[in-house]
Amino acid sequence: MSETLENLLQETRTFPPPPEFASRANGTEDLYAKAEADHEGFWAEQARKYVSWSKDFTHTLDWDAPFAKWFADGELNACYNAVDRHVEAGNGDRVAIHWVGEPEGDTRDITYSDLHAAVQRAANALQDLGVRKGDTVAIYLPMIPEAAIAMLACARIGAPHSVVFGGFSAEALHSRIDDAGAKVVITSDGGYRRGSASPLKPAVDAALDHGDTSVEKVLVVKRTGQDTPWTEGRDVWWHEALEAADATHEAPAHEAEHPLFILYTSGTTGKPKGIFHTTGGYLTQSAYTNAVVHDVHPESDVYWCTADIGWVTGHSYIVYGPLTLGATQVMYEGTPDTPHQGRFWEIVEQKKVTILYTAPTAIRTFMKWGEDIPGKFDMSSLRLLGSVGEPINPEAWMWYRRVIGGDRCPIVDTWWQTETGAIMISPLPGVTETKPGSAQRAIPGIGAEVVDDNAQPVPNGHGGYLVLTKPWPAMLRGIWGDPERYKETYWSRFEGLYFAGDGAKKDNDGDIWLLGRVDDVMNVSGHRLSTTEIESALVSHPKVAEAAVVGATDETTGQAVVAFVILRSEAVAEADEAGEGADIVAELRGHVAKEIGPIAKPRSIMIVPELPKTRSGKIMRRLLRDVAENRQVGDVTTLADSSVMELIKTGLSKGTSD
Repeated sequence: MSETLENLLQETRTFPPPPEFASRANGTEDLYAKAEADHEGFWAEQARKYVSWSKDFTHTLDWDAPFAKWFADGELNACYNAVDRHVEAGNGDRVAIHWVGEPEGDTRDITYSDLHAAVQRAANALQDLGVRKGDTVAIYLPMIPEAAIAMLACARIGAPHSVVFGGFSAEALHSRIDDAGAKVVITSDGGYRRGSASPLKPAVDAALDHGDTSVEKVLVVKRTGQDTPWTEGRDVWWHEALEAADATHEAPAHEAEHPLFILYTSGTTGKPKGIFHTTGGYLTQSAYTNAVVHDVHPESDVYWCTADIGWVTGHSYIVYGPLTLGATQVMYEGTPDTPHQGRFWEIVEQKKVTILYTAPTAIRTFMKWGEDIPGKFDMSSLRLLGSVGEPINPEAWMWYRRVIGGDRCPIVDTWWQTETGAIMISPLPGVTETKPGSAQRAIPGIGAEVVDDNAQPVPNGHGGYLVLTKPWPAMLRGIWGDPERYKETYWSRFEGLYFAGDGAKKDNDGDIWLLGRVDDVMNVSGHRLSTTEIESALVSHPKVAEAAVVGATDETTGQAVVAFVILRSEAVAEADEAGEGADIVAELRGHVAKEIGPIAKPRSIMIVPELPKTRSGKIMRRLLRDVAENRQVGDVTTLADSSVMELIKTGLSKGTSD
C-alpha cells in the first residue's frame, strides 16, 4: 500500500500558536524530549501529577506483548479522583457540570459538592440492589447528569460499567447486556430528542425479554414523566432508591488494573466487540491529554465536549478526564438544531464556553446551514477548538477557525479510538504550528508511525498504514472474554505493532494526515486513492457543504470514483432556480481534477439532500456503495435516520449524476 497510495492533496497553510496562548499553555515543547528520553519515567510522572493514589505504585509497566499492565501494584479510586478530592481541596462550590436540557430553560448547575452527595447515594443504592465489586452494570441513558453519576458510582464500587448509547435498538442492547453479563441496568423513562419525548424503558424491557438474563434489577431515572411499563419486583425508580440509600459512602481503593469499563464498538455484524479499559493507566492518560491537548485550566475554563456519553469520547472527555482535573464543563442533552439551528452557539454565549470539542460531521453541518447563524451570537469567550471522530477536511477546518474561532483560536485535530482510550495524535496548541486537516504528530509519550506492507516506516511524502509502536497507559486491555480475538484483531498484521485499520500519509515535514479506514482506499487504474482526499477536494469548492466518496466496480478501470455531495443552502437555491444540477456536477468534476489530478475525477457525482450516518455521525459508505453499484441497499438499522436512503434513491431517479 505504501508504494501506491497516492499522496495527492497538498496543504500549505500554517498557523503558529498565539503568543499569549503559548505563554500559559499546559503542553510545552520540553514534554517531547522528556518522553523520548524515558518512556516509562515520563508516564510515571504524569500518573503522579494528575492522579491521587491510595497506594503509590513502585512499578510502571509490565509488557508481555500484546498485554500490558500499567502501575500494577498501585491502588486508587477513579470516582474519588473525579469528585471527592476536589471537595476535600476546598473546591466543593465550583460548578462541575452546567447541564442544559433540550427543552429551553431546562438547566441544572451541579457543583462538586452536589456531585459528591449524588455519587455516594448512588453507590449505596447500587449496593442495596446487590451490586458488588466486579459485577458489571449496563447504563442506557440520555445525556442527563444521572449518566455521569451512574458511571462514577459504578467506578466507586469497582463495578465495571458498560454504557450503551441511548439510540441503539433493543437487539443491540440485548447483545451487549448478554456479553457483559450485566447484573443491573440503569435507564430512564425516556429522553428529549428534536423537540419531543422519546421512550427508552420499553427498549430495555424488550432487550430483557429473551428468556435467561443475568439482569436482576432495572433502575429507572424519571426524566420525561411519560407512561412507563413496569415489572414489579425488578424495576426500581432511581429517585426512590437514592432517597432510601445512606448519604455517605467511603471510596475504597481498587487495583490499578481493575476493569473500569467495557465499551462495545458499534459494529453491526457478528458478536459485539467489548473493548475493556482498566483504572490507573486510563485515568492517567485521559486527565493528562485533557490538560495538555485541550489545555484545560480548571480554575478559569468552561469546557464543552459535545459527544454523547455512549461513546468513548464521552467517557474520556466528559466524565473521567475533565472531572479528574476538577474542571467546569457543559453537558447538553439535545441536538444542535433544536429548538433552532443556533443552539450550540447560544449555549457557548450563555455559559461563556472557552474550549469546544466537537466532530467534523457537526462542523460540516454548521457550514451547510450558513455563517449567519453563528454570526448572531457572541462567542468571544472561546479560546480553543477541538475536532474528534474522523479526519477533518481542510476547508471545514478553516471554516471552524474563521467562523467559530474568530481567526484567533488554535484548533487541535485529535486522532484516537475506543481502543486507545485517550488522544494519541494531536497538535499541542501552545507549541505546534497547525495545518488545516492534519493531526500532525504523536503527543508526548506516544509512539506512532506510518509503515508499508513490510512494516517499514514510509519516507516523508508517502502513505501507508498507521501503527502504534509502544504500549500506552490508556490502551485497551483486551476484548471482554476473548483474548485471542484481541490478538488477532489488533496485533496480527504487523508483529509487535498495534494496527486498527487506518491509513495515513506523512507530508514533506513528516506530519501525519489520517486517510480514514484502509477499507476506504480505492484502486483506480492501478492508482490507490484515498476517499478522504477526494472528499476534501470536493468540500473545498464553495458550493459544497459535505461529500462522501466510494469506489464502485468499473469494467475499464477496476474501480471508479463515485461521489455523493450535499450542496450549501445558497447553491441549492441557485441550482433549483436555474435547473443547473448538471452544470454544478460538471464544475465539481473539473474542480477535483484541478485540485488532485484527472485520475481522481469522479465518474459520477450525485447531489443528495442528506448522507446516511450512524448515530455517532459516521458516514455509512457501505450503503453508498450499494447505491453506486445498483445493488439492494443493506442493513440500515444503525442509521440515525433510515429514511435518508429513500431520499437518496428518489434523488437519483431524477438524474442528478453526470
